[in-house]
Amino acid sequence: MSSAEVGVAGHPDRGDGLALRFIVPVTLLGLAGAGWWWSVRVAGEMTGGAMDGMDRMADPMSLGAFAVAWVAMMAAMMLPAVLPVVKLYARAAARGSVAPVPFFVGGYLAVWTVLALPAYLGWRWLEMPLADGSAWAGRVAGATLLMAALWQLSPLKSICLRHCRSPLGFFMRYGQQVRRPVGAFRTGVIHGAYCIGCCWALLAVLVASASMSLLWLVVFTALIIIEKNSKHGERVALAAAPALAVLGVALLIAPSLITTIA
Repeated sequence: MSSAEVGVAGHPDRGDGLALRFIVPVTLLGLAGAGWWWSVRVAGEMTGGAMDGMDRMADPMSLGAFAVAWVAMMAAMMLPAVLPVVKLYARAAARGSVAPVPFFVGGYLAVWTVLALPAYLGWRWLEMPLADGSAWAGRVAGATLLMAALWQLSPLKSICLRHCRSPLGFFMRYGQQVRRPVGAFRTGVIHGAYCIGCCWALLAVLVASASMSLLWLVVFTALIIIEKNSKHGERVALAAAPALAVLGVALLIAPSLITTIA
């Protein structure tokens, strides 16, 4: 997909402008809002709700229920961050230059949905030990925070983040097949893979703490949006590393703190 195809060289026509300025942003933010609503609901059930720890042991969350909660959480956290790249794609789609937007967005979300299975297995493994205050489980969460801190500083994180921060550059490199639905879906998968490269360690922290805490969700969502869209995003990504490392070391020393911060 060339720069002309995504419309960066000219002004969108009336129909193109409607899709670009209203339909696409409203749809994405609406999906994100639905994701936040569901995440708030699930968080309330997990942290207070009607079930205590013994109830959760007897009737743990099923894979299907977890997958729904996971997809909702991904929509809440990721869709606002990818709004610029989807808007750029929508400009070309409105002119008929590429396949419709849902194929591209569907590929992006499919990658994140696949991660629900390993996330569920990790969550099930750690949920009850963390609820019971097991020291080893708190230290696993601490080690995961340290891993996330190191990833924030890694060259691979930087490479992935630069692809996410440059929508036009991404399409110039990977957008040759977006005219067809299959190609658009595949390009969405590629973009989702780069997004995973940016954010997987932060999400691993959520899994390792067996937590859907709204505080963690808000903090990580803000960090992801700033990393991807702010002109200081790369610096913010680096600056987050010390905070993650401090929390990680604290949990390694005093793993019981996990019940306070999760």
